[in-house]
Amino acid sequence: MSAFKSAAITPSAARLTESLRDIGYDFPAAVADVVDNSIMADASRVDIVIEFDGEDSSVVIADDGRGMTANGLIEALRYGSRRHYSPRDLGRYGLGLKTASLSQCRSLTVVTCRSGVDRMAVRTLDLDLIAEWDEWLVVEPAHDPGVAQARERLTDGSGTVVIWRKLDRVLPERRPDGGWARRRLQAMAVKTAEHLGIVFHRYLEGAGGRDLVVTVNGEKVQPWNPFAPGEPARTELALQRFEVVVGDVAGTVALQRYILPARDQFSSAGQFEKLSGPLNWNRQQGLYIYRADRLVQWGGWNGIRGIDEHTKLARAALDFDTELDSVFNINVAKIRVTIPPQIRQMLERPINELCAQADDAYRKTSRHAATGQSPNVPGRQAGRTASEITLTTIGDDAGLALRAAAMQAGEYEAFRRIAAALSQQAPEIAAALGLRS
Repeated sequence: MSAFKSAAITPSAARLTESLRDIGYDFPAAVADVVDNSIMADASRVDIVIEFDGEDSSVVIADDGRGMTANGLIEALRYGSRRHYSPRDLGRYGLGLKTASLSQCRSLTVVTCRSGVDRMAVRTLDLDLIAEWDEWLVVEPAHDPGVAQARERLTDGSGTVVIWRKLDRVLPERRPDGGWARRRLQAMAVKTAEHLGIVFHRYLEGAGGRDLVVTVNGEKVQPWNPFAPGEPARTELALQRFEVVVGDVAGTVALQRYILPARDQFSSAGQFEKLSGPLNWNRQQGLYIYRADRLVQWGGWNGIRGIDEHTKLARAALDFDTELDSVFNINVAKIRVTIPPQIRQMLERPINELCAQADDAYRKTSRHAATGQSPNVPGRQAGRTASEITLTTIGDDAGLALRAAAMQAGEYEAFRRIAAALSQQAPEIAAALGLRS
């Protein structure tokens, strides 16, 4: 073996920590990443307090999980933590606690206590100190009211309290103590509660036997399930499972498809508005991608097809576990994934079938609304023979199959023009094929 010269090049702590602040988090996503750590620590309760106090405003995220030892805390504050992640752990790169927190603030303090360990551990990662010394420094902070409150909270058991201070990315540089700054922080609290209710809705609903409670400023976060499980008129299609092998990585991807009820079929107008979601009906349609039961990305069809008013009732859950992280290319902030070509090809047909049925449901509702007839009126088929009913059912199935095929071929607009022309020229044949306009 030929000899070679080498040199260890330690990156500038001051420059790199500043650069990592722009990794892609917004405030709610940053809070959610810290909550991931609480869930990994088997917490049953996470309390988030977003407190306005001018320049001394703070964010506190406290849980009743396992907590950490002093050495474990120092390792948790290391960029690129050396800890091992087990299957279904929500962590991935060993960066979340640091990059998420410091994307919003300049000072991160963690107070933690592990069951069976007498002494609490407290450490601070401060960007101003790192900039001054250009060293990867973690310090034990002086006692202050915030740390004292965290210690008091952990007196009777294990858990961890994360404290954000110097909220330079949250409060305005000028007038951080003004009315606008106060309103901004209040709005952040509302938006964060909404985001957590979406991202962790399965955990909040008790998925996998978990009993998780999350509060924001004392208010319990309510889960927002995008698939309207309590609505009787919801349609659930057959579960699809796909075996995925990419290089040395193998796993299973599950696709569960739903057609939500139209407005007049919802249990109430309030529920219809609630299920429209933060993006509203059109942009809320599409794939909801879950990693280990945690919602990572939602809205739109990830390039498989476009958003359409007629398919706004279609939503689908795409589930994968952490062994497929490299296949889905999940980013550090856990807010974006890339569907690889192999999986995209598997998804095209079932998604197009879903959209075809959602399109048909939308059009039927529109037709009945225009004629004043309810789509679910009992006795609609009174006076018709069994053969006539069977032919109608076959025709509807044929219409759905034709729509799905047109979508898959990328010719759906041409198909709609053909169907409209056939409805005008030969309405009986169009009706028999389930192509009634």
